[in-house]
Amino acid sequence: MTVTTTCYHCGLPVGADGVYRALVDGESHPVCCPGCQAVAEAIGANGLSSYYRTRTAFAPRGPERPADQAAALVIYDRPEVQAAFVQRIGENERETMLILEGITCAACVWLNEQHLSRLPGMLSVDINYATRRARVRWDASRIELSQILWQVETIGYRAWPATSAAVERARKRETRAALWRLFVAGFGMMQVMMYALPGYLAQDGTMTDDIQVLMRLASLVLTVPVVLFSAAPFFRGAWRDLRRRRLGMDVPVALGIAVAFAASVIATFTRAGEVYYDSVTMFVFFLLCARYLEMRARQHAAARIEYLDKALPLGAHRLLEFGRRMDAEEVPAIALKPGDFVLVRAGETFPADGRIVQGDTEADESLLTGESTPMRKGQGDTVVGAALNCSSPVVVRVEHVGEDTRVSSIRRMVEAASMQRPGIAAAADRVAGWLVGTVLLVAAVAALVWWHVDPSRAIAVAVAVLVVSCPCALSLATPAAMTVAVGLLARRGVVVVKAHAIEALADATHVVFDKTGTLTEGQPGVVAVHPRPGIEIDDALALAAALERTSEHPIGMALVEAAAGATAIEAVDVRNQPGAGVEAYVDGIRHRLGTCAFVTEIAGLLPPAPAPENGATRVWLGREGAWLAASDLIDRLRPDAVATVRRLREEGRRVLIWSGDAGDAVAAVARRLDVDGYAAALLPEHKLARMVALQRDGAVVAMVGDGVNDAPVLAQAQLSIAMGSGAVVSQANADVVLLSGRLTGLLDAFALAARTRRVVYENLAWAAAYNLAALPLAAAGLVSPWLAGLGMGASSLLVVLNALRIAFPRSRSPLRSSRRRTTEIVPAPTRA
Repeated sequence: MTVTTTCYHCGLPVGADGVYRALVDGESHPVCCPGCQAVAEAIGANGLSSYYRTRTAFAPRGPERPADQAAALVIYDRPEVQAAFVQRIGENERETMLILEGITCAACVWLNEQHLSRLPGMLSVDINYATRRARVRWDASRIELSQILWQVETIGYRAWPATSAAVERARKRETRAALWRLFVAGFGMMQVMMYALPGYLAQDGTMTDDIQVLMRLASLVLTVPVVLFSAAPFFRGAWRDLRRRRLGMDVPVALGIAVAFAASVIATFTRAGEVYYDSVTMFVFFLLCARYLEMRARQHAAARIEYLDKALPLGAHRLLEFGRRMDAEEVPAIALKPGDFVLVRAGETFPADGRIVQGDTEADESLLTGESTPMRKGQGDTVVGAALNCSSPVVVRVEHVGEDTRVSSIRRMVEAASMQRPGIAAAADRVAGWLVGTVLLVAAVAALVWWHVDPSRAIAVAVAVLVVSCPCALSLATPAAMTVAVGLLARRGVVVVKAHAIEALADATHVVFDKTGTLTEGQPGVVAVHPRPGIEIDDALALAAALERTSEHPIGMALVEAAAGATAIEAVDVRNQPGAGVEAYVDGIRHRLGTCAFVTEIAGLLPPAPAPENGATRVWLGREGAWLAASDLIDRLRPDAVATVRRLREEGRRVLIWSGDAGDAVAAVARRLDVDGYAAALLPEHKLARMVALQRDGAVVAMVGDGVNDAPVLAQAQLSIAMGSGAVVSQANADVVLLSGRLTGLLDAFALAARTRRVVYENLAWAAAYNLAALPLAAAGLVSPWLAGLGMGASSLLVVLNALRIAFPRSRSPLRSSRRRTTEIVPAPTRA
């Protein structure tokens, strides 16, 4: 009698001989099929196993019937499940990252992108060939995530949400399947060679026909599992491409294997012609070897960006009644909500973004910023999820969790950048597509020619032509290098947001810096106040603070801090004038704070005041009909500013400073840094005009700014680089974000971009040279089928391995000697 139990996920019967079990919260549960097993483990891996304790009905089952397989994916539409991996962009707009299984070439990427992009409600689809990840964005009011996943399956692939557990599971499944196919192909190849060898060594007439037939039959038996099992991915991929009227890389490979095997079978039973069992098994084995090594190298490259997936801890110590007692409960980090209080002990990782409410410690944020020195954190300071608590336990009030945390924001930017295709990659994909068609045509022509020259070699030559070409190397050249470069820069605190940034970094001829908050620390302090006679310093500071109370500009924040001990004054109808200052009404009278020209418009003639010292920035304060005061502020240079500018100029780039600050303050910084030129008292529109003029003269400009008043010029520059943590969230125009605020990150970015471009060109040159040389040699009969398989696989592998070289820098090239200095000084009225 068969004992049955029910499936842990869908509730349908499971026989005693069932082999599928799902591991949830450390416990093994019986399930009825692989679909239920995958869904159950995904729910448990994301800390959502409470679903099974609180559900009121079983989930739809996913057995072999397609309709039920689609129903099993409905679990991914539940909001509590999506909270772990789906980002809410707007009211109905959603975005997530998927793992795609079955991607073997650029044609697979094209097929999935085209198929999904045509679905109603799909907003965008971007797939990274190197990492096999897809970034999808959809309208949740028109299409569900389960439908997207199912549509991927309908064209022969599989898709899963890219949680760390799912990534690891897919990687293990891919590796295990590849090893089994490799083992079968290797075993078959060795045995077939054993039977083929006597035919090569025997003298004419020494081997009877019966022995020869026996040897061929034995080779056929051993070749069948190699063709049907080991080579199955090639045939599946080819059939998938042909069904969609697309020529992918698997088409010529599958055709070559099929032609050689079919010809060998015919020759075996007709006892006429040559057999190619040894060639078939050998090039299948060599292709699988190369693909396995390529897969491992690709996984290694992908791991350079996947480290962010595992940055946040799985669990957290949530305080039940903070303020009255310190009792804590262990909860999944994903279950935290804004407003919760968590205890983070020394040596633990912060589970979410928040603010310290009790205790003092040091936090290591190197995972996010690349800055290895721990930062001092005390009560009231913000901490970011994934940072390491180094010193002592602290209590943190949670502010952002899950996909809203800073590490998730960085992860999305890194993944998005690695998936974007620069122009050179798109061109390579188009060439690869044409190459497949060319290969099929050349193979047909070669077969016809050799049929007239030497019919016994026609099939072998055709197979060699079909197998030897390698469009994959062309398609892999750029994505593999981009993935390595973007991941490596992210580890150093430099987030590449847009793919073209790598090319622009390598081509940049000019680097233009804003001053405040970019070359300086962005934290100026008030060093002197010059009030008019009859006005107290505290009163002047209080007025200035009233106008700047809501400002996030460093100068405004410094004035507010300087007036901390003064009596608070209320200002209304506050209006900011970018690049000039701020205007507001105090006691019904209009006041202005900002540049000399801006305040003069309402205050009248400039009063006498001592000139600013040491390059201080001067801010003027006035009201209608009267000047009130002038304040001097000094902002220290960043510690690495001098070395960074010197290195950029040594590398042959022109370094300029464009600032809205007063001429004396900008001139002092320019002299200390020894830049090629500077301009002061610039409004945003002035910076934009200068940028357009530079570009008109052929310059490739990298603009570095704090993103507050520089949005227009950042958008106009070929490369925009934003400073600091604020840029991560607010700077939509930035191509690169320096998370750590270290200017030396620029040097890392420029150096890595140059290496990346060099490697991409090397990859493309190799792929082009290989295909141009290999096809004629194969058509001329100089390349055997097994050698063609080895060459094709080795070509793809070489491209990926060369991309991994980006992570290992060479010694710096000799410095360029051309350092012609031109001064670009713009006279400007004194301003703040």
